[in-house]
Amino acid sequence: MLGCVLHGAGDLRVAELAVPVPGPGEALVAVRYGGICGSDLHYWRHGGVGDFRLREPMVPGHEVVGTVVSYGAGATGPAPGTAVAVHPATPCGRCPECADGRANVCRDVRYLGSAARFPHVQGAFAAQVAVPVGQLRELPDGLGLRRAALAEPLSVALHAVRRAGDVSGRHVLVTGAGPIGCLVVAAAKAAGAARVTVTDLVPQALGYAAVAGADTLVRADDPEDAGRPDEVDVAVEASGAAAGLDTCLRHVRRAGVVVQLGMLPPGPSPFAGNLLVSREIELRGAFRFDAEFDDALRLLAAEGKFDGLVSGVVPVRAAGDAFALAADRERSCKVLLEF
Repeated sequence: MLGCVLHGAGDLRVAELAVPVPGPGEALVAVRYGGICGSDLHYWRHGGVGDFRLREPMVPGHEVVGTVVSYGAGATGPAPGTAVAVHPATPCGRCPECADGRANVCRDVRYLGSAARFPHVQGAFAAQVAVPVGQLRELPDGLGLRRAALAEPLSVALHAVRRAGDVSGRHVLVTGAGPIGCLVVAAAKAAGAARVTVTDLVPQALGYAAVAGADTLVRADDPEDAGRPDEVDVAVEASGAAAGLDTCLRHVRRAGVVVQLGMLPPGPSPFAGNLLVSREIELRGAFRFDAEFDDALRLLAAEGKFDGLVSGVVPVRAAGDAFALAADRERSCKVLLEF
């Protein structure tokens, strides 16, 4: 079967891989679509994400959907042929964070396509993948595989919005209109935000934010942009740039909430820390998700606008072209590999 393997920065290979045999408690899934995530792009371009560095060849990919093929010993679940999404995380269930209901920050989690531990957890950009049955989610009625491929990044966005608290009736600022930022827009609107303002450097990216439901679009490099807000109630930093965090801190109201969602570059990041004190701003991190995955599938089943965020579907044989397209923010939002 065909799959993608990262061997280092700039070294992505499409290769013949062995078909996995599902072990006890596992299901074999035939992957149909895999969404290329910002973390996949970081591994491809830089050999790592934040402090997680590639130390061995790794199959990337954690945003996958497909159909059930078979089960290993003792495993049961949706019937073979059933369309499913794959939750990419397997938390340990034993650490203090899991016991506290915070499985998304489990200290011993296994996450598909992640170099956070060694040996790395191999990902799911392959024609077939074996995963624990607990990671399978049968798709709701009316939800097709193509749109369902957005479930993982939408879950990230839903978790970030929930970290902000109640946003109903509030003005929310989102810095960064990449795929995650656009999905934060949709998540905020679904949570009742009265107004969502989005900033970005790329006009095409702002166009996708409008598709997601943004009310106001602002060029981040234009200080005179008339849409730039004086003050917002909540800000979500989704660009992964220190400048984006600075914007959030300077535009959120006193006693407001800033959620840092984008992964910042490795090492220290300068930011306007004194504003946290003088304005008593709350700065909260948001990392991955847990139960939001099921909520994301329900929201995707109910909303057709998400289709407009899928800007390309590329066969796995042309994975290099797909990664290049996904990295070009003037030409794409979310790019899917097709297996």
